[in-house]
Amino acid sequence: MKHLLHTLKANRGFILFLFSFALLRTAVADWNPIPSASMRPTLLEGDVVLVNRLAYDLKLPLTDLVLLPLGEPQRGDVVTFSSPAGGTRLIKRIVGLPGDRVAVRDGVLVLNGQPLAPRDPHRRGETLAPGWVVDALRATEDLDGHPHAVQHLPGLAARRDFAETTVPAGHYFMMGDNRDNSLDSRYWGFVPDRNIVGKAVLIWMNFGNLKRVGPFE
Repeated sequence: MKHLLHTLKANRGFILFLFSFALLRTAVADWNPIPSASMRPTLLEGDVVLVNRLAYDLKLPLTDLVLLPLGEPQRGDVVTFSSPAGGTRLIKRIVGLPGDRVAVRDGVLVLNGQPLAPRDPHRRGETLAPGWVVDALRATEDLDGHPHAVQHLPGLAARRDFAETTVPAGHYFMMGDNRDNSLDSRYWGFVPDRNIVGKAVLIWMNFGNLKRVGPFE
C-alpha cells in the first residue's frame, strides 16, 4: 500500500493530466479516425476529424447524461454517433430530421417529396482495392444550403431505391456521401438523438496527405 501511495504521489501530475484529458474527450472535444470509404469523397481513409461534443449539448463527463441542451442537429451536419446496430462508432451525414419524409429513387435522395438531383456531375476512377478501379460519378448535392460532394459507383450492386419513410420524433436519418458504398440508415434504420456524440468540424490530420488538413463541407 505504501508503495502504491508513493507511486501515485510521484506521478500525480501525469495522473491529473490523464484525468483532465479524459474529461476533455468525453465532454468537450474528441477526434475520430476514418476507417472506411463510406464518406468519400468528403472524408478519406486515414483522415482524423475533430469532433465538437458541445455542438448539441453539454453532457456530464464520462457519461451520456445531458446537462444542458445547446443546439439542434441540422440537415447536412456530419456527425459521429453510436450505431443502433451494435453500438459501433460511426460517422455519417444527417439527411433527415424528425418529421422529414425520406426516400431514395434510382440513387437520388428525395426529401419531403422533393428530389435533390445532384448537379455538376463528373466521372473519375475510384480504387476499391489494389488493381481494382471502378467508374465513379461525383456530383454536388445541396441540403438546405449545405452543398457537399456525393459519389455513386454505377458498376457496383447497391441499394439505390428506398421506400419513403417518415423520421420519428427524436431520431435522425443518416447517409454516407459514398452512396453506393455505405451502410447507413437505409440498412439499420434511424439514429436516436441520444446516440449522437458530436459534430465533425474539420480534418485535424492525415499523415499521408497534409494538404487535407482543414474544414470540410
